[in-house]
Amino acid sequence: MLEVAYILVALALIVFLVYLIITVQKLGRVIDETEKTIKTLTSDVDVTLHHTNELLAKVNVLADDINVKMATIDPLFSAVADLSLSVSDINDHARVLSKKASSAGSKTIKTGASLSALRLASKFFKK
Repeated sequence: MLEVAYILVALALIVFLVYLIITVQKLGRVIDETEKTIKTLTSDVDVTLHHTNELLAKVNVLADDINVKMATIDPLFSAVADLSLSVSDINDHARVLSKKASSAGSKTIKTGASLSALRLASKFFKK
């Protein structure tokens, strides 16, 4: 009976070792795939970083170009702002002049009407 127990223990140990060997082999394949994936990711990240550095260099050149062009255009915007102020001042003066001319015109009409009335009255009184 002890021999049967030893045989069962030995069989259980063999089954366990076979299962352990299969598991270790699968684990080895998983580790191999993981290493391949890490190598691929490393090379992809290197390529991506290289492209990113090139892109940043181009963006910096473009930003410098835009800054130079903006510095060239700034005096134009200042001139347009000054011109706008001048036109606004001219409009204000034109309104004031128009109001003065309008009031002067109404005074002239009143004066002309008064003179006409005086002439008519002087003709009437002469007779």
